[in-house]
Amino acid sequence: MENSTAVTEFILMGLSNLPVVQLSLFAAFLLIYLITVLGNGIILLAVGTDSHLHTPMYFFLTNLSLLDIFCPTATVPKMLKGLLMEKNTISFVGCILQLYFLVALAGTEVFLLAAMAYDRYVAICNPLRYTLIMSKKHCLQMVSGTWITGFLNSLLHTVLTFILPYCRSNRVNQYYCDIPPVLALSCASTYLAEMAVLIVGGIFGVGAFLVTLVSYIYIISTIVKIRSAEGKRKAFSTCTSHLMVVCLFYGTIIFTYIRPSSSHHPDQDRLVSMLYGVITPMLNPLIYSLRNKEVKGALKRVIVHLWR
Repeated sequence: MENSTAVTEFILMGLSNLPVVQLSLFAAFLLIYLITVLGNGIILLAVGTDSHLHTPMYFFLTNLSLLDIFCPTATVPKMLKGLLMEKNTISFVGCILQLYFLVALAGTEVFLLAAMAYDRYVAICNPLRYTLIMSKKHCLQMVSGTWITGFLNSLLHTVLTFILPYCRSNRVNQYYCDIPPVLALSCASTYLAEMAVLIVGGIFGVGAFLVTLVSYIYIISTIVKIRSAEGKRKAFSTCTSHLMVVCLFYGTIIFTYIRPSSSHHPDQDRLVSMLYGVITPMLNPLIYSLRNKEVKGALKRVIVHLWR
């Protein structure tokens, strides 16, 4: 280690080396990113300006929209720049910051999805106590807890990742800095960092997943008892939308992180990371909000107001 040359920058492996393909990818991902920012931005504007949407459910939704703007912003602009350059490099410090914010935002979303499931549980299973349980203070505490836990969890993983010496190749087999491809470049044992991802990440991830799962077990058992077909349809529609994103998010996160670094295949990892890092944030406004009549009405009012 003493005679090794320390890595001062990393080379991010892009999605393609063919110029024609790179230009096509640049146009496609720029469009996806703009749609993501615009879609989630409109949701934030609609909820913020319509007093009818100032409820716990939409308060959680605004935080989800913020995460869906921040998460791709941590990776996509750098990726777009790399598609236009022959050599896509990132400084050592830049890599640390990118990894930290990406893991923090992903972790925060895991906890937020659990909080949203709990909110639906209270609304459907304890409607008479909903206002009391989901008070403004309680909602603020829940959301603050998700952000703080997500960022503290990321701090642990980031420190364990970058206290390791890096003196091998500096080519990261991903289009951004992430834990598995960065650890693969270390010239020391990565056992502790990998175990932290498996154990700490597993505990938080499984804990949040169990909150979501148990909430929906109670939700479904309550919905089944509803006599009104219309009531069942509305309840199931809300639950299905949430579960679709939960399954997609958890599935891609588990596939990406809950594996030893030796089993990672670069092409698979890039494809999977595209799903949760780029595509899912674009779809979330549609899945969560645009199917909701209240949000549709608020969006129409916002559009009419802007055009005046």
